[in-house]
Amino acid sequence: MALHTDIPTAADIERLAAAREEYCVSIYVPTSPVSQENEVARLELRNAADAAAGQLSKAGLSRPDIEAIVGHVEALTSDARFWTYLSHSLAVFLTREDVVTFRLPNELTATVQVSDRFHIKPLLRAVTFPHTALVLALSQKAARLIEITADSPPVVVEVPDMPASLEDAVGSLDDPHRSSFDRPSSGDAKRVRLTHYARIVDQAVRPLLGGGERPLILAAAEPLASIYRSVSSTTSLASQGLDGNPDDVEVTELASAARLVLDGIYADEIAQVRENLSENYPRDRVAYDTAEIARAVTYGAVETLLVDIDNQEAGLLDEADGGLTFAETADAHDYGIGDEIARRALRTGARVLAVRADDIPGGGLVAALLRHPL
Repeated sequence: MALHTDIPTAADIERLAAAREEYCVSIYVPTSPVSQENEVARLELRNAADAAAGQLSKAGLSRPDIEAIVGHVEALTSDARFWTYLSHSLAVFLTREDVVTFRLPNELTATVQVSDRFHIKPLLRAVTFPHTALVLALSQKAARLIEITADSPPVVVEVPDMPASLEDAVGSLDDPHRSSFDRPSSGDAKRVRLTHYARIVDQAVRPLLGGGERPLILAAAEPLASIYRSVSSTTSLASQGLDGNPDDVEVTELASAARLVLDGIYADEIAQVRENLSENYPRDRVAYDTAEIARAVTYGAVETLLVDIDNQEAGLLDEADGGLTFAETADAHDYGIGDEIARRALRTGARVLAVRADDIPGGGLVAALLRHPL
């Protein structure tokens, strides 16, 4: 099944977060990888644009300007090619002049927001948990590097200098050209050869790991699995791997198993933050109160932020001191409080995890670990 999954980069999010216009419209619509099922999504997008037009009209925006914004949606809904390949959610960001879209692997709640800035918080979910990884399927007979994403079919990556097998890497144990001094004793031979092989593989894959943003998941049987871990120099190697010989396992099966490993990695990441919030950090560096966190993030004091992606409580944060004002009803003059807290956290280099409500201790909109007490 062909898909288009557009994961926003850090630069994309920074650009959207920095945008300020008289009116910005943000729309999130659930979609389907099955193109025949997306007629409902098209209708939802049109309805969302109508809802945004209603808010813009109440705010006093001129009819031509409203039509310019809604016109972007009309052009999008009439583009048959665009709707052929989708993922699980569509994010649309509109101004009078521009439209930006992302097709996302995460299942996001339908939302329409109008403000002087974009509603980026749900978009952070795709960055927090992108479900992308590399799988190293390693055995004595073969070495394969497989790229997986949330929904797209897995792809075997061409790796320069990757050995085809153990024998290709280190030669045959019975090579007649070896001197007797180069031949390990029978007890050492296997491990020495496997260690040499693992080092060669590690050196081959290392340039493709980039900055370690994507986990490397090892699929291998013992003792090769332990040997590879002992020689690998990458910090992106996941502690949990896929056990057993991968030679007879289809690439799609390896990808499915790796996605379960990714789920565990993300769950552990959230669990560690929750533990830090409840136990590991000094109490004056832990905050659950939204107003306190709004002040802290404005002064650059937030180190790690958990934010509920579904909570759309509206209001305003003072630009100077983060003073919080809640709105009784959302309109085109305020914005999502959690969204603005997340935006300020990103701007000051904080780690932001966009999560569901159940993942936030205390059941609030946000929770934070602070760099220093306020």
